[in-house]
Parts: sequence; structure tokens; C-alpha cells
Amino acid sequence: MRRTKRSGTAEAGAERGGLLAQLRRPPGGRNARTMLLALAVDRTGSGLWAASSVLYFTFVTRLSPGQIGVLLGAAGVAGIAGSPLAGRLAGRFPVRPLLMACHLLRLLTLVLVLTCTGFEALLPVVAVTSLGDRAAKTLEMLFATRVAGERRAAYQALSRSAANAGYGVGAGLAAIGLAVGTPGAYRAMILANAASFLVAALLVRRTREPDGTPVATATAPASSAPHAPAVRPKSPWRDRGYLRFVLLDIPMNLDDSVLGVGLPLWLVSSTAAPHALVPAVLVINTVLVVTLQLTVSRRTEGPRRVLDSLLLYGVLMAACCALIAAAVRCGTWAAAVVLLAAAVLVTLAELMRSVTSWELAVLLAPDDARAAYLGVAGMSQSIQKSAGPPLLTGVVMAAGPAGWLVLGAAVAAVAAAQRRCCAQRLCTREAAAPPRTVPAARSEPYGKSSAGPVTHASRDPSRQ
Repeated sequence: MRRTKRSGTAEAGAERGGLLAQLRRPPGGRNARTMLLALAVDRTGSGLWAASSVLYFTFVTRLSPGQIGVLLGAAGVAGIAGSPLAGRLAGRFPVRPLLMACHLLRLLTLVLVLTCTGFEALLPVVAVTSLGDRAAKTLEMLFATRVAGERRAAYQALSRSAANAGYGVGAGLAAIGLAVGTPGAYRAMILANAASFLVAALLVRRTREPDGTPVATATAPASSAPHAPAVRPKSPWRDRGYLRFVLLDIPMNLDDSVLGVGLPLWLVSSTAAPHALVPAVLVINTVLVVTLQLTVSRRTEGPRRVLDSLLLYGVLMAACCALIAAAVRCGTWAAAVVLLAAAVLVTLAELMRSVTSWELAVLLAPDDARAAYLGVAGMSQSIQKSAGPPLLTGVVMAAGPAGWLVLGAAVAAVAAAQRRCCAQRLCTREAAAPPRTVPAARSEPYGKSSAGPVTHASRDPSRQ
């Protein structure tokens, strides 16, 4: 008993502690800690690739800008298929070996990048790399839902902090290689990225598949009836309510394109702000995500807070777009201050969205087909990465300040619509859940006593 109390006190202290304390004792214990380390190593290599790939294709393989555009577009389309494919496979096989296979697949494709010298050969290799990348991210999310349980929001916060720290380290290493600028330096960065996948695969190999998690989704969940017939889980592609959530979640991921594409291009093309402010925007984003993600996740725990966070996301994006539009009429330093404020707002919106999108994707999915559902939910990010940049450059920025104001209002409206749809689905699922008799002292949310048992269906759904 003493040992149990000591471990419980340690876990409670870690939960109340800061980022470092949580990283030492993350939800899920040793398995989660090892997976977070693998994720940080993976993202360090990805930071190297993101900062050097376009220049490698330009100066080493001598591709034209049009060819590079097609290459990256094909990679984005292939990435869309990675999430549902990973979800389908994770419903039939353990997550751990699948994630190792994704890391090793990307290791192989990056080695092939070094041997391919023509556009035709690079096209399928880069597409498969992107597919493996998106599949790996979906599998990491599935692993988190299984190993962290009800504390998956805290694990998600730690994973984003670790990922952004890894990206920052990778970008810093890439700056050294880009300063050298020789073909050998570019190849060394690609080899370093490939090596990161090997190390990540070895770290994943040290984890264990969480116990008590069903792997196959073709069988029915446990039932009190010993001879209950097998029920095939519902397919996410036939679940209109869930597909509506995924569809609405695509514009809810536009903060990524606003930060990485829209804001920098608007800064250099339409405002008087100094161009040196562009890297400062990215630094602000990285620092805020690493330091604030855990705090934001704590404040958005529970379905009720998650739903309210959707509205806050819409308000933050609308305010961010309004500041970006207003920067046009400002002088040099005023525009710099306004755009830095916009960068802070879009980062806060990103922090909110990273929690709400993932948590709702889990809450809205049936337990017996969660892997397949989360695979479909992961498509929203991939589709936004493909459609977001051309939307901003070809429509929003082409319309001038009015385009940014319309974008902000549209995202706020989508956030309100998504909140309404998700709230209705959560209430419907709660009402359809079979009654479960539990002791009154445990089921009463406000600590009131009751003379009889309380059923699960009678509890306040917003507090589940």
C-alpha cells in the first residue's frame, strides 16, 4: 500500500508540474516516454528535410520550379491516403510494428532520393515518403490513445512540445548545412534525416503494445450475453456525422497555412514590415508551442471545455486575420508589431486546434472501430496542407485585406458550426449508450447522495 501511495503521489506531482516533470513521468509511463523520445528524434530529421529539400532539388538534382511544385503537390496528395490506410491497418495489426515499418519505409525512400537524379524517378519516391510520414503521424496518435487512456490530452501536449523542439533542432542543424551550401552538405542532411528514422524505429521497438486493447475490429465488443452474434463495426466512410466533422475540420486546420505561407508572403509583398521579421515569426511560434501547449491542454480537458474551445479558436483566427489585413495601412515598425501580434494569435489558435481536433476525433469515434475512424480524421490535416497554400495565395491574398477579413469570418462560422454538430453527436451517443448501474456516490457529479442507483445514461453528458 505504501508503494502505491508513493507512486500515486509522484504521478500527481508530475501532472501538476511543468513540462520537464511531465516528460519524466508522462501518461503511459515508460512506453510513452520512449515514444516521445522517438517522436523528437523523428521530427529532428523532419526539420532537416523541410529546410533543405527544396534547395536540394534545386541545386543538386537541378529540377525546375515547376517540377518542384508538381513534386510537392504529388507528395501532398499521397499524404492524404496515408492516414486512412494507417487507420485501416491498425484495426487489423498491432500499432507498434506498423509504426516501425513506416520509419523504415521512409529510411529506404530517402536513401533512394540520393540515387535518383531525374524528375520521373523522384516523383514516386517523394510521394511514398509523404505517405509514410502521414501514416506514421496517425499511428503515433493511435498509440497515444491506447497508452495514455483518459490522459491522452496531456500526452498530446507533450508530444507537440517534443515535436516542435525536434523541428527547432532540425532547422538549426539545417542552417549549418545550408551555410556550407555544397552538394555534399545537402546529401549529409538527407542522410541525417534517414538516420533519424532508423533511431526512431529502434526506440519504437523498445516499447510494448498496450495491454487490453483489441487489435481486430471485425469482432463484436464484449457483451454480457455469452453467445451474442458478432457485429461488424460501422465503417467511417458510411458515418455521415463523422464525415461531416472531418469535412468541417479541414478549414479548422488553416492556421497551419496562415502561419507558414500566408503571413510570411503577406509580410514581404504587401506590408512595410522588415523582411527579417519572417524568421522571428517562426521562432515565436516554436517557443510558444513548446512552452504553452501543456497549459492549454490542461484548460481544455473534458468534452464541455473542448466544445467551448472551438468557439475560442474561431475568435482567435478572426482577430488574427483582422490584424494581418490592418498591417497594410501601418508604417514599418507599426506593421512589425501588428504582424507579431497576429503571429501570437495564430499560434494560440494552433494550440487550441491541436487539442480540439484530436480529442473530438477520439470522442466521436466508436470504441470498436476507433483506429479506422482516426485514420479518416487524419485526412483533414493532409487535405489542408494540399489545398490551404493555393487557397491563401490564389484567393485570399489576391483579394487584398478584404480577403483576410472574409477568411477570418468564414473560419469563425465554421468553428461555430462544428461545435453545434459535435455537441449534437455527443449527446446522441450518450443517450444511445446502454444504462449502466453504478454506485450513487460515484455517479453524482456534484457530490449529492441518492437513495438508489444511477444509470450511466442519466448522467450529464458534458461531464463525461
